[in-house]
Amino acid sequence: MLITRPRTIVAQVEEILRQRIFDDVYAPGSRLPSENELLQEFDVSRATIRSALTKLAADGLILRKQGDGTYVNERVQTVNAQLSGFWDYMRLIERSGHEASIRLLSMEVRAGTAAETAVLDLAPGADVLSLHRLLLADNQPAIVTTNAFPADKMTDSEITRFDGQLHIQSFTQVYFGQRIAYSILEVHPILPTMEVAQTLHIPTSTPILSLNSTFYNRKNEPIIYGISYHDDLTLSLRLMQAWE
Repeated sequence: MLITRPRTIVAQVEEILRQRIFDDVYAPGSRLPSENELLQEFDVSRATIRSALTKLAADGLILRKQGDGTYVNERVQTVNAQLSGFWDYMRLIERSGHEASIRLLSMEVRAGTAAETAVLDLAPGADVLSLHRLLLADNQPAIVTTNAFPADKMTDSEITRFDGQLHIQSFTQVYFGQRIAYSILEVHPILPTMEVAQTLHIPTSTPILSLNSTFYNRKNEPIIYGISYHDDLTLSLRLMQAWE
């Protein structure tokens, strides 16, 4: 297969492989062709193939298993749309022209809800660390979020020493020894509960966005389950997706 050059060669190879994944040419959980096979097919350098695969891995679409090859992430079958890159709430606020800050509402170890333990592959009623926070844009409530972490993965049993204002990636690394590799996000429009409405300073009749997120590490293990409520009147979403 010959590659044309209006775009970078890496971008073209990446897009072809990405489309094959979403078209189930490479099915979820299946092994990708080897680097040598891709080299022969695309007639490009090994560095190009590796760069394209690195981009797909960064988006969580493929997983590299040491000594065993590269596989399509089996969780791809649950995703019906994709936005490249990590959806970072703090960066979202800052790029909207606002000053971003975090207010810790509560942090506690408690029994996980049925949804939390199911998503995190924990036994029913297992303990989770619940991190409940309010993200502000210019000191105005914008997003209220609750993240649940498996309590048995904490690196320190004394949560009073935890800094609840750390960025989610830093918090996960420091207190759980884990790094977020990718996340899967579900978005639903809802009407807020009284508690959420009071936290966001809005009427209960104001529609908001509910964002359910599951964060995974490089081993494809779920490490955080989060529910966020986003007032898009205070902070509107403007997303750009590359088409070529």
